[in-house]
Amino acid sequence: MGYGMVIDQQLCVGCAACTIACKIENNTPVGINWCDKITRTTGKFPAVRYEYISTMCNHCENAPCVAGCPTQAMYKDTATGLTLHDTKKCIGCKACIVNCPYGVISFNWDTPHKSWASTDPLAEGCFSPAGMVEAAGGEGSPHGNPERGTTYPVVRPVGSVEKCTFCDHRLAEGLAPACVDACPSGARQFGDIDDPNSEVSRLVAKHGGKGLREELGTRPRVIYIRDYKPQRRFEPPRPAGEGQGA
Repeated sequence: MGYGMVIDQQLCVGCAACTIACKIENNTPVGINWCDKITRTTGKFPAVRYEYISTMCNHCENAPCVAGCPTQAMYKDTATGLTLHDTKKCIGCKACIVNCPYGVISFNWDTPHKSWASTDPLAEGCFSPAGMVEAAGGEGSPHGNPERGTTYPVVRPVGSVEKCTFCDHRLAEGLAPACVDACPSGARQFGDIDDPNSEVSRLVAKHGGKGLREELGTRPRVIYIRDYKPQRRFEPPRPAGEGQGA
């Protein structure tokens, strides 16, 4: 088995629901998004082209981050094909960040969610940030998802890296990654990309598709199919003679 994701660029509307869902599910700190985006605007008006490309860890088969990690903190899970990270082995050397050609691995320079540890009330008679966390039963922040902690710390430590895991804790329960479930247009499909009969494999077989920077030989498991091609505005035919000179 090898999990993979297919993103249909023709169906993606650029709403960033995937980014928001990932942040809520995985309790990422301010400034860190496991699910992010590349936006590009090219051309000159009126011939302008806009591109929105959702990005995350590609869980490459030949993962440069794994090859470059000196402590095996970044590793390949042989059962699922996922590229995962062990915070207990991470020494914060950032070799994985240097080796990743996609820029999708983040580093915790400061203690994540540190502002939520304050015991000072926000205003007279109000909760303190720490009081909110305690009342909500969260970890690190009020919305710290305890289910995340079944396979990866809810709050990753300062001095360590963190990245997308394809929501491995959800996969273990038979659920799709949070970003897939949150996509309102069905642009994201997830499954066993090694199985030729899976939906993701059928989509790739039908539309072709490619990963980002495939020329590097990383063999990414996030595949993009089709392009966004807006249709021309419908203009009804003019009646005979209209707009023509006498």
